[in-house]
Amino acid sequence: MAGAQVEGRSPGVETRLMVALSGGHLAVDFASGSVPALIPFLTDRFDLGYALAAVLLLAATISSSLVQPLFGLWSDRRGALWLIPGGAFVAALGVAGAAVSPVYPLVVVLVFVGGLGVAAFHPEGAKFAAYASGPKRASGMSYFNIGGNTGYALGAFVTGELVVWLGLVGGMLAMAPVVVASVALARSLPRLSGLAERQRVSSAAQGAEESRGAMTLLGIVIALRSVAWFALLAFVPLWIVSRGHTKADGGRVLFLMLLAGAVGTLILGPVADRVGLRRTLVVTQAAVGPLVLVFVFVGGLPGLFALMLVGVCVVGTFGVTMVLSQLYLPRHVGMASGLSVGLAMGVGGIAAVVLGAVADTVDLQTALVISAAAPAIGVVFCLRLPAPSGRNEIARRRQPTTAQASR
Repeated sequence: MAGAQVEGRSPGVETRLMVALSGGHLAVDFASGSVPALIPFLTDRFDLGYALAAVLLLAATISSSLVQPLFGLWSDRRGALWLIPGGAFVAALGVAGAAVSPVYPLVVVLVFVGGLGVAAFHPEGAKFAAYASGPKRASGMSYFNIGGNTGYALGAFVTGELVVWLGLVGGMLAMAPVVVASVALARSLPRLSGLAERQRVSSAAQGAEESRGAMTLLGIVIALRSVAWFALLAFVPLWIVSRGHTKADGGRVLFLMLLAGAVGTLILGPVADRVGLRRTLVVTQAAVGPLVLVFVFVGGLPGLFALMLVGVCVVGTFGVTMVLSQLYLPRHVGMASGLSVGLAMGVGGIAAVVLGAVADTVDLQTALVISAAAPAIGVVFCLRLPAPSGRNEIARRRQPTTAQASR
């Protein structure tokens, strides 16, 4: 039932509702993850250079990321439960249409529309995941994020394989499960509405101090990290092809990076609850740049392993940064989620286009090396993050280890 709890390490998590939200996150990010997998095939179909190929990722990023704070604001002020199933449906519609569109400009438009569906789902979904997480926020949010991370990885892999097998129409067929998931999410709305009634923000949270300066620092950290991440999303398949491998091989390598990130989500959420949110973020942020360089210059199995560790460090800490953002802005949980998942990550999509231009004018290796420098700069800002003052009151009362998030 809705009030059931996950036994063991994460008491208080409302199991059935978290499963529904995580499943919806899987479906939405399955659609989102399909876009990088389609890029090599669309590049061939429309004879695109690196910069125009990156524009496809930019279109998805602008709509799915940069506008998320607006949906978050809407969520905080009015509530919009229908955005959860509606977002999944629109995401599927846009990506399916983009896969079979006959002209490049229409592809860009439909990728943009699909991204709007992704943007609509995330703030509202993350807000309700926070309600259902119980006292261990990082662990609870890891359950929500494992759905999205797994979905993104599966979207990249399954869509790539279907397109290899069936042509670009396979990209359209890959969206059928997302449509089914949107119907299932619509059927879950009454239970989610009941959760909202039980989990209204407490009077203590309403009076909690917000730290916009800290949120700004966190946004910079996420943005710099996302420069490297989006460069890899856009260019890993193309880099693998440039090394003499097939497009299918590129899609499989991308899948392994994303799958490792999904596994990292389950590992790093509980770690952050034990050792602290900020400590976890600093260590993982510092590792990203060197790991990217190993992938580029060493290659082979060590390079593949390094790339998978990048997935662990970046994707595995999505929940950590989301919880930090919600603690910095405790009265605007939806907005905080939109800022951390959307706006800051969107900077990476813009950077991917710039790096695509670098790849066109110099070479792809140079672009990837430049991308590795951004998360290293982010470590400096990471070290300046203050302790969040808006801690969850229940966590403070029942779970002393969560107080380590302030370290």
